[in-house]
Amino acid sequence: MGHPTTTRAAVLREHGEDLSIEELPLPAECEPGAAVVRVDCATLCATDVHLWSGAMTFPEMLPIVLGHEMIGTVCAVGPGTRDALGQDVKVGDRIGWSESVCGSCYGCTILRNPVACSQRGYGFLQRADRPPYATGGLAGHNYVTPGALKLVLPDDVKDTWAASAGCAVKTVLHAFERAGGVRPGSTVVVQGAGALGIVATAVASVSGAGKVITIGAPDARRELARRFGADLTIGLDGDADSRVAAVMEATQGRGAELVLDLAGAPGVGAEAIGMAAFGGRFVIVGSTGFQTEPLALGAIMGKQLDVLGSLNGDVGDLYRSIEFLRRFQDRFAWDDLFGQPDGLAGASAALASMSRLEQVKAVINPNR
Repeated sequence: MGHPTTTRAAVLREHGEDLSIEELPLPAECEPGAAVVRVDCATLCATDVHLWSGAMTFPEMLPIVLGHEMIGTVCAVGPGTRDALGQDVKVGDRIGWSESVCGSCYGCTILRNPVACSQRGYGFLQRADRPPYATGGLAGHNYVTPGALKLVLPDDVKDTWAASAGCAVKTVLHAFERAGGVRPGSTVVVQGAGALGIVATAVASVSGAGKVITIGAPDARRELARRFGADLTIGLDGDADSRVAAVMEATQGRGAELVLDLAGAPGVGAEAIGMAAFGGRFVIVGSTGFQTEPLALGAIMGKQLDVLGSLNGDVGDLYRSIEFLRRFQDRFAWDDLFGQPDGLAGASAALASMSRLEQVKAVINPNR
């Protein structure tokens, strides 16, 4: 039985406007190492919202198919298609996948870091009017290229969980790895109560933190953070000084040993440095643009802070994300992160809803 050679997709052609439902080509034959996958579930990320609204953009970016957290069922495979663990990928397998890499550039071979690949293909980096066309989650089918790092998924991880592992969860786990983990008994501050912040709260709470403080809004998300392990939540109704003061009061004036920016909002860097303890670590994860951010270099020096950037993650982080979700499925109600599923026709409304903070993670089932 052959696979389809076209697919319906929700295409972003103009920032802030409704997505256009269009037919995009799929290759008639799969290259060695490639696969055609029916997208069973896509979960939307805050980055998708930023791209849709125009808050985040790149030269000659449009048109694109949004969605970079997705899983699906294999419809066709090219010769020699295997996943990251060396397992043959077969028709009927349920797989997730990470960004595509070339395997031969300086980033791949010398740095040995897939995130540094000069040809990295990831979600919004691939246009919808050029081959391979359909690579984003808001499409009925995706062409998963030979360089895409694939993972055959275990049966006991739900579609929504596995899809979110493709960015939200793996980004958080990568950030904790960049930070060197959580020192037992230390205070961790999570800036942001969106999906990344909630997952980071959960990770910190099971990693030996003595106190987890999550900063964000609205109140419903702060309550969600408490259910995912926050010992204290701080809202955004006060100013930066009041938030720093609240953290200092909660830590007997010492500050937090680890601060993670998962919000990307203006001013979070200065706040993080203000609330960090001597010898602490500040990991920047949530920034989505190239705007300048004033930082007190004297405070970084005087507190001997480590300031680290953390960008997304790779297939190793994806694998660990799946295992994390499996391991702690009895501890955390992962389903609480997700909205009610909708089809492609509801994708525009789902993006708008997330932009109003009405959902943490919207869910689109493109073949619904």
